[in-house]
Amino acid sequence: MTCRVLLADDHQIVRQGLRALLEKAGHSVVGEAADGREACELARKLQPNIAVLDLAMPLLNGLDAIGEIRRVSPGTLAILLTMYTDRPYVLRALQAGAKGYVLKSQAADDLVRAIREVWAGAAYLSPGVAVGLVDAYLSKDGAPKEPLTARERQILQLVAEGKTTKAIAGLLGITFKTAESHRNRIMKKLDIHQTAGLVRYAIRRGLVRP
Repeated sequence: MTCRVLLADDHQIVRQGLRALLEKAGHSVVGEAADGREACELARKLQPNIAVLDLAMPLLNGLDAIGEIRRVSPGTLAILLTMYTDRPYVLRALQAGAKGYVLKSQAADDLVRAIREVWAGAAYLSPGVAVGLVDAYLSKDGAPKEPLTARERQILQLVAEGKTTKAIAGLLGITFKTAESHRNRIMKKLDIHQTAGLVRYAIRRGLVRP
């Protein structure tokens, strides 16, 4: 049976390369998304077997997209494809429900192997990921603390991308007052009271690219 794959990366040339790679390996790429929100919508419509998600995507990052995809397409398994090798990113990915974590720096066949193993019911971490991460996750030792809710992370990302409070309200379908309240709560939780500080925090957390 052919594995039906959804690709999500904000670089078209990356998606084209991945499509060629996966189709050569016998998989079917059923959809492509340029941002996290589009990935969630396509997952709802297409119900793919596997979603391959970049971590740092516009509008909704890969980590938070996993939860939404699991909600709208429960049978879809998520694999993060990223340049981030730091332990906190991998731990957060596992906590979010990712079944695979593949480094962009690895050989191309690493992603093909990840899809095969995840589709078969296993988990997959690139060889370049630090040893012992799974044990750390299971024991909760060193697991990163997440002070923000999923909605607050989404709003933080949009703030870091330069969106105004009015634009954020429109994108998320909430009132201006609600968006402003979320933003104020984020600043209070993080003890950061300048937009520049929020941007730096979002970059450190991998929500946006520097």
